[in-house]
Amino acid sequence: MPRPSNTEERRQQIVLGLLRVMSERGYERASVNEIAKAAGLSPGLVHYHFSDKQEILLVLVEQLAARARERVARRVARIAPEDARGKVEAFLDAFLATGADADPSAVAGWVTISAEAIRQPEVRDAYEQVVRADLEHLEGLVASVVGKRRARALSVGLFAAVQGYFVLSASAPGLVPSGSAAHTVKQMAAGLLDTATAKEGA
Repeated sequence: MPRPSNTEERRQQIVLGLLRVMSERGYERASVNEIAKAAGLSPGLVHYHFSDKQEILLVLVEQLAARARERVARRVARIAPEDARGKVEAFLDAFLATGADADPSAVAGWVTISAEAIRQPEVRDAYEQVVRADLEHLEGLVASVVGKRRARALSVGLFAAVQGYFVLSASAPGLVPSGSAAHTVKQMAAGLLDTATAKEGA
């Protein structure tokens, strides 16, 4: 396997530098100097590899989305093909469960990105693409349980709960009991799926 180029390594250092600063102080306070310091590089190298701070942020959106999708794919792949409910739970676990592969700085970074999506059209476009793809994935899993007609509304509600937990855990971490997010949202999902399935059968 070829070794990443020096340029790729430097760009990755810079993106992770932005994530570190942003998860602690927000995007507004993530100056190029602060990003460079967190990356262990000079500000000149940051300017050399990226045209501006927003370009770094857009790369970070792509990388966080890819990491989350890998986590989802790993967890869903462990579930038997015929266990449609198990796949919904695995999806929710991938986003909310704590454990060795949990990444609080990524959650904090994602919350900051969602706030920037309100202010910056380019970030909004990137954010919406990620959310749309993740929501479509969840909708497909939910549809396997309750059918297509009810899947969209249920999926949006569950995904909103996931995003709400992200905001709470990043903004007021003391409010969320450790390990409760995945358990609670999976209970919500079970109740919603049971109700929808009962209505389909009625």
